[in-house]
Amino acid sequence: MLLTHAPTILPAADNLFTELRETSARSDEQGVHFLLTVGGQTVRLVRLTGIRADTRVAALVPIDADGFDRIKGIDRLLRALQGRPVPDDGRLTRQQKRRHRHMLQATDGRMNGATYREIAGVIFGDGRVASEPWKTSALRDATSALVKDGLAMIAGGYRALLRHRRRA
Repeated sequence: MLLTHAPTILPAADNLFTELRETSARSDEQGVHFLLTVGGQTVRLVRLTGIRADTRVAALVPIDADGFDRIKGIDRLLRALQGRPVPDDGRLTRQQKRRHRHMLQATDGRMNGATYREIAGVIFGDGRVASEPWKTSALRDATSALVKDGLAMIAGGYRALLRHRRRA
């Protein structure tokens, strides 16, 4: 989320910039990149070049295809800063989160020398893996797909997780 000067026409008293406690800050030509942990959530923020920490700020929302996603992010940040309930992030379902966790778990195991059968035992349980012939097992195919998809995620596919699906 990009932070810039708050316009002077907005009331100064209502600005929550004092709540932005920077952690893990690093500067570059774009500005100061930092993490904000509030309400049990961590948000990445960039205070653009020339904006001091003691300056009233506004969130910058480019008018593009990701605008609605950014607005939802701002809504979540404001709710957290004001101590209000923050809705769950709707980009991934519980099942998708579990599959992504399994993908990374399977890929990590494979990169550390585990066999597909060992990986399947950890993810699906040794009993399920042993209950049918490995060569023709659906769990073998599922494990292979988890590793393949995990490698694709590591190669840059994770960026798709940051965006909501677009309707055609």
